[in-house]
Amino acid sequence: MSDFLLPDIGEGIVECEVVEWHVAEGDHIEEDQPIVEVMTDKALVEITAPEAGVVNKLYVAQGQIAKVHAPLYAYQAEHEAGQDSPADEPTEQQKTKTVVEKTTKTPSEPNEQAPSCIMNGARSGKVPASPAVRRLVREHQLQLSAITGSGKDGRVLKEDVLAHLNHSTAVSESFEPSTASSASQSPRVEPLRGVRAVMAKRMVEAASTIPHFHYGEEIDVTELLALRERLKPQVEALGERLTLMPFFMKAMALAVAETPIINAQLNATGDELHYFTQCNIGMAVDSKAGLLVPNVKGVERLTLLEIAREVARLTTSAREGRVDQADLKGGTISISNIGALGGTYAAPIINAPEAAIVAIGKTQWLPRFDEEGEVQRRAVMTITWAGDHRFIDGGTIARFCNAWKGFLEAPETMLLHLG
Repeated sequence: MSDFLLPDIGEGIVECEVVEWHVAEGDHIEEDQPIVEVMTDKALVEITAPEAGVVNKLYVAQGQIAKVHAPLYAYQAEHEAGQDSPADEPTEQQKTKTVVEKTTKTPSEPNEQAPSCIMNGARSGKVPASPAVRRLVREHQLQLSAITGSGKDGRVLKEDVLAHLNHSTAVSESFEPSTASSASQSPRVEPLRGVRAVMAKRMVEAASTIPHFHYGEEIDVTELLALRERLKPQVEALGERLTLMPFFMKAMALAVAETPIINAQLNATGDELHYFTQCNIGMAVDSKAGLLVPNVKGVERLTLLEIAREVARLTTSAREGRVDQADLKGGTISISNIGALGGTYAAPIINAPEAAIVAIGKTQWLPRFDEEGEVQRRAVMTITWAGDHRFIDGGTIARFCNAWKGFLEAPETMLLHLG
């Protein structure tokens, strides 16, 4: 039997949470088969089997913390499976003795008449069930051990979970109102781990150590929406998807060239400003692991199509919680597109050590006066900037925002600055 040690899965990571086991004790596994998903403070990582064999023991339960270089599970390699000594096999006499001992137990003895699946589960702490069934159990906040399995060896099936839910509902409806009210007052407790724990720590640090200066503005994106519609057929013909985010990023990189201090960062001691020539624009993604902010590197030298490809790649990876560590590092300025979820205004917190972040609200069709005083229907988007007030003042962020706004309201002017 061999122990699989949790490998290094990221720079500086010493532990992670076991999110979901894809196998149970006794299962046969193939080489490169997904075994378990673990959550670090950066992303969700899938660990695969190094070789074929049989799982003997799971050392870390789901929801518990595993340490790097510590045993994660034990398995017997396939090429070793037939090497057990015959002496290890119980003799027929021993088997008969075991059967006699089990059948002659009195009702007062522990585990009397307990099914073999329950006895095995008590020893190993693992109730056999598929990952889909375990996910269903978690969604309904149930205990797998409380559900009677009707499958082979006591395996819990989807039908067993649904039957348990129906039974629980019927029982709860028969409770007195006071009993049900008392039970509903008990909160569900969930430990704060992984990405969410890191987010909580960093947001507190950023909000408490950086004096935030907020600046709001409206942007008329009518012409920008029209341009995107004209470009969409060509982009889709290439198998890509064109959102507004690439335009936001490209215009931001051009505006940074006019106000480079927005792309600077204050050092740890607070006595030096570091100016970056490369504009690495981060975008906040609401992933299942928590808030992640991957960034597109070198936006100033990329085309709109190249930015669109990077945005699509990073969004997909982040939402799955599998974004690479390199994509999370090196950001110089960030965008939070809260409008994608329907928000109009927001007061974002800076993604330290960056100098600024902008929250983009949803686009609304509103009446606006044109130059002749006539009312027109225009697509208006609200945006809110947050800047590090230690070295960015109101005038600086206003000038930068005006430049960015100019490129977005008249997107054809960006052509004058493209290399």
